Amino acid sequence: MTIASPHRILIVGGGAGGLELATKLGKKLGKRGKAHITLVDASRAHIWKPLLHEVAAGTFDSYENQIEYLAQAARNYFRFRLGRMVGLDRERSEIQLAPTFNEAGEEIIPARRFGYDTLVIAVGSVSNDFGIEGVREHCRFLDTREQAETFQHHLLESFVHAHALEQPLREGQLDVAIAGGGATGVELAAQLHKVSRLFKAYGLDQISPGDIKISIIEAADRILPGLPPRLSQSTEDELRKLDIEVLKGERVVKVTADAIHTESGRAITANLKVWAAGIKAPDFLKDLDGLETNRINQLVVRPTLQTTRDENIFAFGDCAACPCKDGQGTVPPRAQSAHQQASLLVRSLCARLKDEPLPLYHYRDYGSLVSLGKYSTVGNLMGNLTGTVMVEGFFARMVYLSLYKMHQLALFGFYRTMMLSIADRFRASVHPEIKLH
Repeated sequence: MTIASPHRILIVGGGAGGLELATKLGKKLGKRGKAHITLVDASRAHIWKPLLHEVAAGTFDSYENQIEYLAQAARNYFRFRLGRMVGLDRERSEIQLAPTFNEAGEEIIPARRFGYDTLVIAVGSVSNDFGIEGVREHCRFLDTREQAETFQHHLLESFVHAHALEQPLREGQLDVAIAGGGATGVELAAQLHKVSRLFKAYGLDQISPGDIKISIIEAADRILPGLPPRLSQSTEDELRKLDIEVLKGERVVKVTADAIHTESGRAITANLKVWAAGIKAPDFLKDLDGLETNRINQLVVRPTLQTTRDENIFAFGDCAACPCKDGQGTVPPRAQSAHQQASLLVRSLCARLKDEPLPLYHYRDYGSLVSLGKYSTVGNLMGNLTGTVMVEGFFARMVYLSLYKMHQLALFGFYRTMMLSIADRFRASVHPEIKLH
């Protein structure tokens, strides 16, 4: 008599949604032996992507707040495998992983294949340079923790170098230009303003605030186009109070080693240039063994989150194009979307194992919040009873901070999240406000 092996659920991508899904499925199915849950990611540890701008500024220590995938897997009854997906064989129900190399360029894990009965792709998004000349060569991106940490190291080195100089600074030596006036660009600008003042407080006192110029370059007629106009204007007013230059209606056409050039003929000089002007799904998803994708490489999915051409493959989060309930456009690439979809997929995959109908995903917009650090927080909250409510200041800041706590609750539960919060308070009392190494 042949005993059927447990259903194999393979999740590719350990971002906010992928890790939450693996954790919940591990507890619900893996613990009871009803399914084998495997999570694949190219990194060894997880950091919540909405906080990468704080990692880049040095106000959030990624090493103290990272989640090691192997440890999370061991606690929650799923397996973790290190590797970067590069291909798919739907006929054989297998994915292909590229070889993994160490820092010395030595291969430590060979190319491998993993089989699945159900595949869930949650690989997130990367910056979209739109093919603009010079962006890849001269701009920095904040798609990964490694990129954010590299930015932070370069920022610190720039200030240390400038502090030690005996001659005057050259034009643009400490300036930062951010292409993109969305949430990432705005939040990064505010954090960098704070950091530039803290460097002086920590002894780099040969640099004055006037030596640093921070600019945001936005192609649209206002920053934060996803928020109501009043909140966009309120945010712009706050940024201008911080002496952050806001350039609207300026479409970037070229980036050189020392400046960002716009269609109007302006050249914004800067030592550090950040690209935060749009996203796309990773390039390997395009034409992935015949799966349907859109113009920014997102996998097109049905309301069940199944891909349109293979019912055994699901996709969610930033890498998926899921239709909105009203048929107008697709679900926006936000952390709240991935969180909602992960919760739905837990029910979906349990139903799938029982051959029951799959639930449909309907996006619920709870609003958007943008943090300017200690200076302000603005946004809009949506509810069935209250409608749309504009929020600013302290209350908005508390709601913004709660978003990360909700992510921690999904991964750790109430008790461990409470202990982490207490530990963070103690750590903040003895550590500097920014990373200085």
